[in-house]
Order: sequence, then C-alpha cells, then structure tokens
Amino acid sequence: MIHIVLVEPEIPQNTGNISRTCAATGCALHLVEPLGFDISEKAVRRAGLDYWQYLDLRVHQNYEAFAEAVAGRGRLYYCTTKGKQPYSRMDYKTEEDLYFIFGRETRGLPERILKQHPERCIRIPMIDPARSLNLSNAVAVILYEALRQQDFCSLRQEGALTGRID
Repeated sequence: MIHIVLVEPEIPQNTGNISRTCAATGCALHLVEPLGFDISEKAVRRAGLDYWQYLDLRVHQNYEAFAEAVAGRGRLYYCTTKGKQPYSRMDYKTEEDLYFIFGRETRGLPERILKQHPERCIRIPMIDPARSLNLSNAVAVILYEALRQQDFCSLRQEGALTGRID
C-alpha cells in the first residue's frame, strides 16, 4: 500500500486536494498534528468534501507518534527540495508499504528529520529560481510515479465515452 504523510499541513485546500487524490487512488493519508485547520465531521461536511468517506485517514499526535506507529512497516521517503536524488530514480516496485512524507507548505520537513535519512530524501527537479511546487501538485507527481512503476495496480485504467454530444 502507498501512504501519503503530511507533517503539520497548514493550508486546508491543499489537504483537501491531496485527500481527494488519495481517495481516488486507494492510498492512505496520514496527517501529523498540529494541523492548520479543522477536520471535524462538521468542517468536512461544510467544505463539501463528498469523497471523504472513501479516504483511509490516519491522524497522529506528532511526528514521533507517526514514526513509532510505522516503524519497520515499510519504506519511508522524505519529499523535500533539499533532497539530492530525483524521485524518478527510485525503485518503487515492491511488496513493502511505501510512505511518502511531505512537510509544511511554508517550511517543509525539519532538517533534523532529513539529516537522519539522507539516502531517502527525494526531490522533484526544478529550475534554480523556483522554490517548490504546490504541495498537492508535488504529492500527485510523486504518487503517480510510484503507481506507474507498480503498473497502476488495482486502479481502473480504462474509461468509456457516454455517447453524449455536448
């Protein structure tokens, strides 16, 4: 299984987009507190997140609680502009669970975490003046590369025309 992990996300719209992507692909979404927004049932309903019921959502009190919960359960990749390896050079074809960990929109992942796992820090290549991609776009880019390498297992790969003429 593929897991998307958001460490202290700040922008509700990004998390909403990412949760929709996770629901559509069957990936689990881990939210590591503190969050910059409310995810109570009332707030989710008010935001119109009609796919929320399809989401495998797991909330962790802090990064340490997350790390303890997943210790030894799969391969962790730290998605960061500070990474030395492009995400596309990694081999995601595995039976192990994959965890793609993303940091806050404004600061990314803490360097103390990155320094512990330099060989698992991956980045999306960009031109020099660019700081980063939008978080929800970065999640989609990396997630779909992992899914592609796994031949989009269990995802519907064909669509059908409706016959309507618009």
